[in-house]
Amino acid sequence: MIHEVSLRPVTEADLDLFEREFATAEGTGPHQWFGFTPALRMRRRLAEDGLLGPEGGVLSVTADGATVGRTEWFRSAWGRPDTSSCWTVAIGLFPSARGLGTGTRAQRQLLDYLFDHTRAERVQAWTDHANIAERRALEKAGFVQEGVLRRAQWRGGAWHDQVLYSALRGDRS
Repeated sequence: MIHEVSLRPVTEADLDLFEREFATAEGTGPHQWFGFTPALRMRRRLAEDGLLGPEGGVLSVTADGATVGRTEWFRSAWGRPDTSSCWTVAIGLFPSARGLGTGTRAQRQLLDYLFDHTRAERVQAWTDHANIAERRALEKAGFVQEGVLRRAQWRGGAWHDQVLYSALRGDRS
């Protein structure tokens, strides 16, 4: 049983773990496998800004002190970016950390972090319509389902529906 989940800045050792753990469809899970991707860009960004910048960032997820995944956020817009931007968040957990409540707790912490340290009014996330575990985790973390984005994501040779969720600053309890 996991007792403590926390977020912290990414280290070089974390990147090594991410490369190893997320290198296959089994590692990412069926709803996050988009094929092989180079890690060089993430390593460059770690050296440049620690993966924390004005357009988004990445934090390591730890459970009882061990790195078990990452969470990230990036700027999105529903109109002109200068006036209508929000954060979109995502999470990737190692297979050993799934199904234990780790994702719910990490996503709640990220939501709190973004509302506490940025001027965001809206934070959003989406997940595959068939990803029931992530949908439950988002709802438990404080996100509200808004709707379905039909055939919005290309993955595994087919288009997939995505479910859109949001949390607003005023929703916090």
